[in-house]
Amino acid sequence: MPVRSLGSSVLRWPSREKVEEALKDWLVRHPIPGLVAAGYFGSYARGEAGVGSDLDLLLLVAHSPLPPWKRPLELPVPAEALVYTLEEWKGLPQRSPRLARVLWEETRWLLLPP
Repeated sequence: MPVRSLGSSVLRWPSREKVEEALKDWLVRHPIPGLVAAGYFGSYARGEAGVGSDLDLLLLVAHSPLPPWKRPLELPVPAEALVYTLEEWKGLPQRSPRLARVLWEETRWLLLPP
């Protein structure tokens, strides 16, 4: 979350390294059933995050009875998560080639996919 710099009205947003460490800690404290891979993409992964940037997560789970839009996560920071099953992940290049390419190029993996 934003932090005031001393007595200044200027806000500093957390660095990529600080956010990555917080995400690793959060994943340990809040295990996700069936999680097989975890990473983040977008402005934090590209090193372009600024005040107001959210964290874009990519999570792969072994399987889920729910469709992707019903796989909510509760995180202590503003974040958006894409949660795919392994089967969906493997089929993403055929269904959405551009999204698949961006995710493969940008994602900084904390836990690598199989």
